[in-house]
Amino acid sequence: MSGFPRAADLYRRRIAFWLSIIFIVLSASCARIRADLTEPKSADGHVMTGLASWYGPDFHGRPTSSKEIYDMNDMTAAHRTLPFGTWVLVSNLDNGRSVAVRINDRGPFVAGRIIDLSYAAARMLGVVGPGTVPVRLELLDQNAPPLSAQLYSVQAGSFAAKDNAERLRDKLSGLFGQVTVSAFATAERTYYRVRIGARTRDEAEAIARRLADAGYSVMIVEGD
Repeated sequence: MSGFPRAADLYRRRIAFWLSIIFIVLSASCARIRADLTEPKSADGHVMTGLASWYGPDFHGRPTSSKEIYDMNDMTAAHRTLPFGTWVLVSNLDNGRSVAVRINDRGPFVAGRIIDLSYAAARMLGVVGPGTVPVRLELLDQNAPPLSAQLYSVQAGSFAAKDNAERLRDKLSGLFGQVTVSAFATAERTYYRVRIGARTRDEAEAIARRLADAGYSVMIVEGD
């Protein structure tokens, strides 16, 4: 009888040992799964996988990091490092849906997330309901959708009063070829933006320098 407790104790130790091994293996497997979903990965710099989130009404009408005004109904997104203007194909790994978005903002600044989609892009991908989903990002090159027929413009002013915008348009029309006034409605009011068209980035920068030297507060806008 004196040996029985020792045998039982040895048995319990063996059970505890194997349970600990199983726990370590399962923990490592779960860690790898979490890493696959939350850590950005790159294959030759063209493909990344991770979690996507979205942002919408609270930011609608506000300037983005690229100085564009965020429109939650545009197909855009925020990324921490990709150059502004980069087109990315985003695929929802849960349902197989894919959309092309243009990077015009910085973020998301939440651990584990690699892209923050506009409301329009999130709705098409099926992200709005769950809030976050695992996605694959593929950088698009020459096959990317065009930004617009007019690639760049320089904004010389934005006014709540349309008359003020039209006066500035008339003033600048004698100095630049294509000056337009476009309306942009937010939840609170409508703004009238005075913009000068440019065919290239270099031309846009040259126009911006001329306006800045004349005392205007300017910004270069990609696309419409």
